[in-house]
Amino acid sequence: MSASIAASDSLPDPSFRATVWSLGLGGFAIGTGEFVIMGLLPEVARTLSISIPQAGHVISAYALGVVVGAPLLAVLTAHWPRRLLLVVLMALFALGNIASAVAPGYLSLNLLRFMAGMPHGTYFGVASLVVASLVPPGRRAQAVGLMMLGLTGATLVGVPIAAWLGQHWGWRSAFLLVGVIALLASVWIHRALPRLPAPTGASPLRELGALTNPQVWLTLGTGAIGFGGMFAVFSYIKPTLLEVTGLSLGAVPLVLALFGVRMIAGNLLGARLADKALLPTIGGTLVWSAVVLLLMLVTAPHAIAVAFNVLLVGTVVALAPALQIRLMDVAGDAQALAAALNHSAFNLANALGAWLGGVAIAAGLGWTSTGWVGALLAGGGLCVFAASIWQQRRSKTASPVPAPQA
Repeated sequence: MSASIAASDSLPDPSFRATVWSLGLGGFAIGTGEFVIMGLLPEVARTLSISIPQAGHVISAYALGVVVGAPLLAVLTAHWPRRLLLVVLMALFALGNIASAVAPGYLSLNLLRFMAGMPHGTYFGVASLVVASLVPPGRRAQAVGLMMLGLTGATLVGVPIAAWLGQHWGWRSAFLLVGVIALLASVWIHRALPRLPAPTGASPLRELGALTNPQVWLTLGTGAIGFGGMFAVFSYIKPTLLEVTGLSLGAVPLVLALFGVRMIAGNLLGARLADKALLPTIGGTLVWSAVVLLLMLVTAPHAIAVAFNVLLVGTVVALAPALQIRLMDVAGDAQALAAALNHSAFNLANALGAWLGGVAIAAGLGWTSTGWVGALLAGGGLCVFAASIWQQRRSKTASPVPAPQA
């Protein structure tokens, strides 16, 4: 399979497509399960007799599960065959969501959401390594971008469907739907993926070697800080549209749909650009992020302008496949851990951006102050990325052994 694809100038091989779409369905399940709860917090609060802020803790519990589970599972399963690992990870995700659907109370729901989040980062990390290994080096980012369409597509299709189901049949039905999709993905992955053994010499100790590599940490820092800018704005986009723009509640989903459409387009475009020029794509996307986030300050009061601006903010997701490939290039033999940690970094970006945006709003700076916060975070990510390039060039100068090429 690998040889037939490597000999091709494109990505059309039928067996490759089956691999990508099966893994993409898993990503679709994960994306739907991660984001749908944000629109169902009132229903969760009412059912469990808790406040809405308390219900919001289940979002944090899931994110914490991602942060903890990604490195832990990547290390512990380093020697597992790739197909078996992906099937098990998706089955665990399905189990976590089905169990969440029958959680009896607040504490149990938080615990189960934590467990459901644990396979998230390792799944995407290993899936990215698998699809990238099946194509020529110059098309790795596009392969990863195709696989990640499931995650970005969930924001446009999966989340609205699950949210509608949750509003009419209760939030438990939304998690049940996610669990069923994940089970289907697990079966399809088992049928579609070729037998892929673990890399030669793979071991937990070798994977832990990634933690001694400064380039891995700098790349993760670029994502954790730079990507936080998008989350600083998007976390508060609904009240901004209602309070500043003056949109009706019914019009908000239409604007958010633009964000989802552009996330899909940004993911594909970013992947294509990353294959052509990886480092300029990362740096350019961070600069672009700062610009479009700052534009929120002037576009927020105007309905058409802010709708277009929200569409542009969605393109910032182009950073995701580029950083995934960058980690593959700098991680050496510790590929699985580094790739999984990328998704821990994105979840940290989510938490950091939402928290700092909330601090600015609570300080009385207004809803549009998230634009300043977002631009500053994008700038911070750019500074970390610049430090990464400087350190890499310094290492090349100091050592006769070339550093991995981007």
